[in-house]
Amino acid sequence: MFEDKTRVLLVIPRDLLDRARVFAGSATTKFKRPVSLQMVLRAFIDEGLKRDDDRAVLANVEDQIHAILRIRSAAAMGRAGNTGKNERERRGAAARRVGSRTSPARRS
Repeated sequence: MFEDKTRVLLVIPRDLLDRARVFAGSATTKFKRPVSLQMVLRAFIDEGLKRDDDRAVLANVEDQIHAILRIRSAAAMGRAGNTGKNERERRGAAARRVGSRTSPARRS
């Protein structure tokens, strides 16, 4: 069944993982056999990909795209806001270093 395997790191929200765990528990009860979380997630992905023209799947993908864009833009704004502060700190530190080197020479 799994001749051609690839490992994937999947980052998903905790509530989605909890729902998948509940589903795995229900499936374990129904089939009277252990059903792992990996089996459930693999089945969800497989079934979801079979419905490539399903509006709900596409809407979910679009929501994820917008969420990622919001996170990236917020991170970029945070970096842009800190850039000026970091530049000022570096200049101040450089001025202090230069000042400390020249002060002993002035005393002589």
